[in-house]
Amino acid sequence: MTYYTIGVDLGGTTITAGLVNEESHIVYKKTCDTNLPRPAQEVEQAIADLCRQVVEEAGVSWEAIRWVGIGTPGSVNAESGIVEFNANFGYNNWALRANIQALLGCDVYIENDANAAAYGEYIAGAAKGAKYAVVITLGTGIGGGIIIDGKIFSGFNYAGAELGHTVIQMDGRPCMCGRKGCWEKYASARALTEDTRIAMQSNPQNMMWTLVDGDINKVNAKTAFDGMRAGDPLATQVVKDFVKYVACGLTNIINIFQPEIICIGGGVSKEGETLLAPVRALVDLEEYARNGERRVTIKAAELRNDAGVVGAASLGNQNRK
Repeated sequence: MTYYTIGVDLGGTTITAGLVNEESHIVYKKTCDTNLPRPAQEVEQAIADLCRQVVEEAGVSWEAIRWVGIGTPGSVNAESGIVEFNANFGYNNWALRANIQALLGCDVYIENDANAAAYGEYIAGAAKGAKYAVVITLGTGIGGGIIIDGKIFSGFNYAGAELGHTVIQMDGRPCMCGRKGCWEKYASARALTEDTRIAMQSNPQNMMWTLVDGDINKVNAKTAFDGMRAGDPLATQVVKDFVKYVACGLTNIINIFQPEIICIGGGVSKEGETLLAPVRALVDLEEYARNGERRVTIKAAELRNDAGVVGAASLGNQNRK
């Protein structure tokens, strides 16, 4: 019999479940709306229903499923199977693993969603083969996942790897976490969008206004890059500042962990070398081990939106249940 696992990427907007084979390839996946806010029991039922639909529609028997892994936002105790706190969902001490096991009748593993995505890149993506890796997602905030000696690092209290909440500007911009100057307030996709809007509002004649048809609400993380490619000086400066912020945070991470590889994911990573080449140039000037023979590799993540599913589907290999 061919065996499979199921990986679930639980998000605030959507839930994706994927059937993953023994080569860590997604053979079938399906997505539904999370439909928050609603009771935890309803979300659990939606997860279980989605898993069963994926198996049925893929033409696989449930007996071929080895386990289900779930990547969820929040502070996740992977050993107890409890989501201790999930701000996005409003759940505290959520017994997610036990409840899904009861619904599906198979082994279930859970992990923080950013950690699961990092593990996915380690298992089958850009970090494959590296014993030490960090995966950074430049999205609404900055998600981080750390792999040390092939294992997910989450700290003694399961709240580790919140890399977006390291400070790069003392007494800087206020962050929702309560600190000021957090990296994600400068180097996330949301921060880039906000900085682009501020720059545009300072210059009503700027070329970027044409790119968004004069509608400030159409500005996104791509706008400044598009303006730079069109030769606009203001857009070019916005991108330069963003690159500087990204490089600052990455240099801090390198100086702490010295991973073999850092993978950059999230929507901004689609800029590819337009973003990564100048980031590398700045990191090369500043990282502590810049004169060493072995240097950290910085590259784009490969699995993109599938990283969370692949990583979650592989959680049984962590033996942390």
